[in-house]
Amino acid sequence: MISLEHIVLHYGERALFDDVSFLIGPHDRIGLVGSNGTGKTTLLKIAAGLQTPDSGKVEKARYVTAGYLPQDGISAKGKTLYREVETAFENVLALQKELDEAHELLTTLDPSDPAYNETIEILGELQHKLEDLDVYRMKGKIERVLMGLGFSVDDFPRQTEEFSGGWQMRIALAKLLLQEPSLLLLDEPTNHLDLDTLQWLEEYLRQYNGAVVLVSHDRTFLDNLCRRTLALSRGELHEYSGNYSFYEREKEVRKTLLQNAQKNQQQQLKQTQQFIDRFRYKATKARQVQSRIKQLEKIDLIEVEQEEEEIHFRFPQPDASGRVVIELKNVEKHYGDNIVFSDLDYKIERGDKIAIVGVNGAGKSTFSRIAAGTEAIDAGERIVGYNVTVSYFAQDQAEELDSTKEVIEILDEVATGEVRKRLRTILGSFLFQGDDVFKKISVLSGGEKSRVALAKMLLQPSNFLIMDEPTNHLDMRSKKVLQEALQNFEGTYLIVSHDRSFLDPIVNKVLEFSHGRIRTYLGSISEYLFKKKMEKEAMVQSNQPATRTDHKTSDAQITQHLSPSRQSKQAESNHRKELNKKLQPLKKQIEAIEQDIQRLEERKENIEMMLADPELYKRGDDAKSASNEYKEVQRLLEVKYCEWGSISEEIAKIVKSS
Repeated sequence: MISLEHIVLHYGERALFDDVSFLIGPHDRIGLVGSNGTGKTTLLKIAAGLQTPDSGKVEKARYVTAGYLPQDGISAKGKTLYREVETAFENVLALQKELDEAHELLTTLDPSDPAYNETIEILGELQHKLEDLDVYRMKGKIERVLMGLGFSVDDFPRQTEEFSGGWQMRIALAKLLLQEPSLLLLDEPTNHLDLDTLQWLEEYLRQYNGAVVLVSHDRTFLDNLCRRTLALSRGELHEYSGNYSFYEREKEVRKTLLQNAQKNQQQQLKQTQQFIDRFRYKATKARQVQSRIKQLEKIDLIEVEQEEEEIHFRFPQPDASGRVVIELKNVEKHYGDNIVFSDLDYKIERGDKIAIVGVNGAGKSTFSRIAAGTEAIDAGERIVGYNVTVSYFAQDQAEELDSTKEVIEILDEVATGEVRKRLRTILGSFLFQGDDVFKKISVLSGGEKSRVALAKMLLQPSNFLIMDEPTNHLDMRSKKVLQEALQNFEGTYLIVSHDRSFLDPIVNKVLEFSHGRIRTYLGSISEYLFKKKMEKEAMVQSNQPATRTDHKTSDAQITQHLSPSRQSKQAESNHRKELNKKLQPLKKQIEAIEQDIQRLEERKENIEMMLADPELYKRGDDAKSASNEYKEVQRLLEVKYCEWGSISEEIAKIVKSS
């Protein structure tokens, strides 16, 4: 459908892309991954025709259309939300206008006038065109997409300029989805979405009748949606026939194979060079020496890509706080007529690792600011526990950095004592190398600013961390390191996030916000989502509306309120049995494949040991046989890994859809 051929692009002396080529099929679901700064956004713009490479070309059929959603810089104004999104159907609206004009003209014509019959024919043609464009379902489509993206019916008549940046992105996304281009190019579409909206978009894109290429640092989103992965690194593009998890596994397999091949090649080169050095000056060996010299000149050296540098840091281990970290009593908070919380009681205790989830506008960020003490409350009490020290990372923390100062100055403002001597070392672990530490904040990307803000937070020891969307601008590697740091953190933390894979291993409570109501779920994000699904199924079975929770609810009352009914427990038990019945055959296949992989890996290691022995190459037939067998084992391993990945994906789909 669309092909990018031999794309080359330089920024100064740096080659952002060096002969990049790939093809996008009609129904592809492709994840474009790579560290910040590798050129993912630029590649999307080239595919969309918004940027021209230094050389290379983009080929596409005449009928193919591409729609691009940028990360930021989106702003709509001058229309209501509904009218703005309706512009996605410009061709329909233009035909509708022609139809209205034709109707108006018809009322002014005499039936005996030849123009009267001509106008009737035009009316019929326009009517047929509108029917072909499914005009009568247009209103329903608009409403479905807007409400799926988190807008309410009350939002439809609001002016678009009233919506904040995150909602502006949703408006642009809604228009793009309704335009239904042949190819959707989405740059970080999940950054400003809450968990419910994220799941809706995931399902919508899965069913989308076209191709999707997306940049995202949400691992679960990529795993659930993508069937191909394109990885950008150091100017090169590598393709993997699976989702992000498959890419990670396969990348390690390829790296191991390449390292072994490089090792064998180096051994062969060493032997050849030794022969040349030994017989260089013997006339009887001159022809053989020259032959080997030419052989060396023609060899393409195998290069193993160096691992990109990772961020390594640990939060300072804090002094222990009292059992109660923060207690909120009868808290009220409102913005004008908008009541966010009324008579809110909540208690956070030492060792709580809490994820805050819920729809946008439900009060998640307000709650985190109240807990951090940066937001004044209108009534009630905020009681800080014994020996509690708070460190707060706001959603817009990166934007609050002083843009006139250098990176190292930002850290120097908060650093004290001996740590000031190690600022460049600390920044080095956050990928600010050499003179990067002297860059002005104003020239940094969003991801770089977030890393500076996190480094600044690192230098402020505390036993209670509050983080509002800390991963929005972090790449996969940075998120992984932050995740590991939080796993090793001995204090208490509260994290507002919609990133399921990031949160899952690091939280023991999920706090769900829904317009003034707070509910506590014990366990991980996966357990929370499972419980939510079971609750919905139980409500459908009992044909009862969702139970409302009073605004004033203590932590104990909330937990008690969530205790499952016998009916829910039975449904859960039946569900597990049915799920196990589906999964058991697949698990057996996985086990058999894993045994084959283990056997092949062992044989591969044995052959590698043989190939590393210089004596083998004195026996030409044996060396050739070993080399051929090695290639065949590599091929079989690749097949087995693909089978393993496919069955793993099938298992994941069954678990998700169950």
